[in-house]
Amino acid sequence: MPALGIDQGTTGTKGVLLFPDGTHQVVFTARHAQSHPAAGWVEHDAEELLAHISGAIEAAGEVAAIGLANQGETVVAFDAQTGRPIHPAIVWMDARAEPTIQRLRAEGAEAVSLARAGLPLDSYFSAGKLGWIMETVPEARVLLAQGRLRLGTSDAFFLFRLTGSFATDLSTASRTGLLNLTDETWDETLCGLYGVPPETLPRILSSDGAFGLATGVPVTASLVDQQAALFGHGCRGAGALKFTFGTGGFALAVTGEAPVHDAVSGLLTTVAWRRGAVTTYALDGGLYHAASALDWARSVGLFADHAEIDDFAGPTALERGLVFVPALTGLGCPHWDRGATGLFIGLGLGTTRQDMARAVLEGVALRAAEVLEAMGTLIALPDVISIDGGLSRNRYFCRFLARVLGRAVTVFDGEAAALGAALMAMEGAGLAAPALQSVVGAQYEPEAPLAATHRDRFTDAVRRARGWG
Repeated sequence: MPALGIDQGTTGTKGVLLFPDGTHQVVFTARHAQSHPAAGWVEHDAEELLAHISGAIEAAGEVAAIGLANQGETVVAFDAQTGRPIHPAIVWMDARAEPTIQRLRAEGAEAVSLARAGLPLDSYFSAGKLGWIMETVPEARVLLAQGRLRLGTSDAFFLFRLTGSFATDLSTASRTGLLNLTDETWDETLCGLYGVPPETLPRILSSDGAFGLATGVPVTASLVDQQAALFGHGCRGAGALKFTFGTGGFALAVTGEAPVHDAVSGLLTTVAWRRGAVTTYALDGGLYHAASALDWARSVGLFADHAEIDDFAGPTALERGLVFVPALTGLGCPHWDRGATGLFIGLGLGTTRQDMARAVLEGVALRAAEVLEAMGTLIALPDVISIDGGLSRNRYFCRFLARVLGRAVTVFDGEAAALGAALMAMEGAGLAAPALQSVVGAQYEPEAPLAATHRDRFTDAVRRARGWG
């Protein structure tokens, strides 16, 4: 009997069946609405997300177990008595908590966050969003007084409504900014910084834990989508690495059973997963924008169909002096600068829409190179970088990325997060997890390296995007 892996992502939900022989089949896909009620705000309808998860379960038919991959830092507040969300889901890329972050940084709280949670202060993480709900949504305080308020990442809401269990897993908890990495519990000091009552947070289970029954089927895995993708790529031992180019871009590298802390690189220390009683850690480097930068480019008319930007002839946009920095809501790793803005440099009368779209692709790849260069200061990077996500289907992006990295790039041909969740669900159910079939896609070898002067051009553009020059 197969296991069902569900990837509830930033733009949609996918359900994939994984069979005991390692073959797999997509059985459900649905996109959901995304709203921007104010500048820097990003919201989802939590009920719509839940309906799509239920749709994936229904489409799957009879399965042995269910694994759920979630968006990570996205949060939902709800009433424990009715299960009703009291506010739209606040998405991981939402920046509304930035004033709180700036205040805490000025008060010297960043050192506390790094020491306890392993995370810098940034509105990317869940803590500021949950604090904003406590401060801004009147119903939250009413429900708190009645003992009915529940705060958590989106998985905790889904699991509560599907199984009746108010729980999250350790990997997701490690993305909130409220978890003490040392003792793996909610940290009262961190909760106090943001005004988040610890009693409103979910209990923390292993990633392959017993999360309850959804329509009679055991949910035996739940973890962050990027960690699920890491598991789906087959990354198990220290140094194993993948890079996902979805809405955002996320590089994760396994570091083993001990966390690796570094205050200089800009990389994050995070939990990859806890299987049974054993916690595995990872280094994480995230870009706020990958495919979302292409979505923006299409929305403003730089191209109409993705086939138009699948390949280009002649010198790169960078080599011709055209540079784009994809800082549309700031810069993530290694800069962590929400004040940075998107930027084109080198526009001229001869610049075409196609040139600009090409520069957007190159800008995402160059930002990815910044992240992997930071990782290379702490671990030995593999000779071949395994990638997945929507942008991995763009041939020009993959070719340019291999050239920038000076390493071969291999495309994972499958739904990595959903498959990783399904693999872990099999383990959690006590079943033998198979080797995945038919997931090795195209491989791109590095071409002639870009000249240092061209790489310096992008570095200078990033400085300007940050207001430094």
